[in-house]
Amino acid sequence: MLSFLAAGAEGAGVNPWVAIAYLAAGVLFILALRGLSSPSSSRMGNRFGMLGMLIAVVTTLITHDIANIVEIGVAIFVGGSIGFFIARRIAMTQMPELVAAFHSLVGLAAVLVGWAAYLNPGAFGLLVGDSIGAVSKIEMGLGIAIGAITFSGSVIAFAKLSGKMSGAPILLPARHVINLGTLAAIIFLTGMFAMASGPAETMPLIIALTVAAFAIGFLLIIPIGGADMPVVVSMLNSYSGWAAAAMGFTLGNTAMIITGALVGSSGAILSYIMCRAMNRSFISVIAGGFGAEDGAQAGGEAREQRPYKQGSAADAAFMLEQAEKVIIIPGYGMAVAQAQHALREMADLLEEKGVEVKYAIHPVAGRMPGHMNVLLAEAAVPYENVFELEDINSEFAQADVAFIIGANDVVNPAAKTDKTSPIYGMPVFDVDKAKQVFFIKRSMGGVGYAGVDNDVFYMDQTMMLLSDAKKMVEEIVKSID
Repeated sequence: MLSFLAAGAEGAGVNPWVAIAYLAAGVLFILALRGLSSPSSSRMGNRFGMLGMLIAVVTTLITHDIANIVEIGVAIFVGGSIGFFIARRIAMTQMPELVAAFHSLVGLAAVLVGWAAYLNPGAFGLLVGDSIGAVSKIEMGLGIAIGAITFSGSVIAFAKLSGKMSGAPILLPARHVINLGTLAAIIFLTGMFAMASGPAETMPLIIALTVAAFAIGFLLIIPIGGADMPVVVSMLNSYSGWAAAAMGFTLGNTAMIITGALVGSSGAILSYIMCRAMNRSFISVIAGGFGAEDGAQAGGEAREQRPYKQGSAADAAFMLEQAEKVIIIPGYGMAVAQAQHALREMADLLEEKGVEVKYAIHPVAGRMPGHMNVLLAEAAVPYENVFELEDINSEFAQADVAFIIGANDVVNPAAKTDKTSPIYGMPVFDVDKAKQVFFIKRSMGGVGYAGVDNDVFYMDQTMMLLSDAKKMVEEIVKSID
């Protein structure tokens, strides 16, 4: 099989064995996406994806004239070791910024491959006569531009998600004009680059194109507020796919085209689904995001001091034991405290006492798509007990207790009632309809990531449990007989 693949690299036509290998890799990538669509099949989906990537990489190495296979092998080993080390050590709370960081590497790789193809077009088979073909230049320019946008945008997303940069929107004067002007310049430079000939003409154009693309990635993400970060992560994932696809066309690599198109389209679909879940248009998120309007109140502190009820773990345990139905709403605070295992233990004890326990997951809970689902799966929470917003929101009226642990914006009724709120229009859980609400948060001094106060804190049926989420749940577990 390997000899057939290698022989195909020397022939003028496309080796059918190479086409079959890339087709098999593409099918495995599709199966991977299908598997990742459900927690119960996600492990198998990951395995399909790894197998598909192994086939694609091995096929590419065999069918191309590799200058030094030892150096490439060492690079793969070093990169794989770094990835393995990071994956083993990274905390689940850091997963969103890790994903953003990895997206930046994909974007940077596309930029570097594009520049390598420009500087040595003969090695990539791009020469038409003595110069690079116009179509190849367009593909190259698009790949570099999308890759650069992905890189700089992902760096800003990483900084915001990791707390190294404020999650509040950073609004530049005339930002929309600047962004549109920069995008228009990128399109113009790509066209000029395609029509130019010779290094003297093309070099200044490709440099300007790269710089402008790096700049627009930065400019697009800094005005986006924290509440929109899950969409940003999904959007950057889509960008990284399109960058890979563009480079696939440049290199004539079918596997890159297939993989890039799958990642790009799936990321775009996910971004659209999440924007629908927030009742936002994709364009409005990219243009500014939650909290990006001038004058919006998003200071990160409560707007006023109002009376609230504070309870203890013993109080909560007693009322939970008396309940017939409890709905748990997890959020980023649960992830920070690593309280998912204690929460599972509490739910198990309640179920032993005949209490019905369900988990409600908002599409944008946490800092990335599926963040809460992953944490609950890590704690071995049964998949059949986990429900999306549209499937469980109507059940709060019949719930005895809405148990909110670390969530805020996704249960804030201001999204439904306050047209001046930065989160107005985002579908939220109707926790105010539950007979009793337990709200775990560290203190009353802060608010959610979107910087908006929450009326649920002050409702008559709300009991605030002010403590570290894991510590509070563990105390509740101890108090349950």
